[in-house]
Amino acid sequence: MRLFAAVMPPQEVVDELRRAVEAVRSGPAVGQDRAVGHDRLRWTGEAGWHFTLAFMGEVREPVLPDLYARLARAAHRTDPFPLRIHGSGHFGERALWVGAAGGLDQMRMLAERADAAARRAGIPMDQHRRYTPHLTLARSHGGTDLHPHLEALAGFEGTPWQVGELSLVRSNLPTGGVPGEQPRYEVLEAWPLGA
Repeated sequence: MRLFAAVMPPQEVVDELRRAVEAVRSGPAVGQDRAVGHDRLRWTGEAGWHFTLAFMGEVREPVLPDLYARLARAAHRTDPFPLRIHGSGHFGERALWVGAAGGLDQMRMLAERADAAARRAGIPMDQHRRYTPHLTLARSHGGTDLHPHLEALAGFEGTPWQVGELSLVRSNLPTGGVPGEQPRYEVLEAWPLGA
């Protein structure tokens, strides 16, 4: 099963972000985007809005008990922290995302601990790189000018919330072959932060 550790925003934060994204998608820049490859932009569904901390890829079921115990310890060792959605960014022409502000040092520490928990449970992890907190909004197959969307979302400031748990999420990839079909996400387990 494909797994990752994540921070899941509360529903009111998702609702607020949805309104901002709808405004961007239906705003005046949309007509302009069509001329520069807007049709190549695949927007993620709300169910996929999360801050990935550590992507584990395919994990065998026998590893789960040890992984659960290690993630529980990682959560226990991390105090709750404030977070809000803040601004926008991109990874080249491949992905459009919103960022985060608030307890970023604590979030990075939680990401480090989740990564270490997976490694110690025997899961081969990708090469370590500096954690960039982001929530992916859209992906592109290239040739899409993301700048109108980046500019429209640059000033977005979400309502702060207190991150209180670490979630282990299963990603169920589309199998139907239907164009635009989204992955399904299922929280397998969540652990409260702090003692």
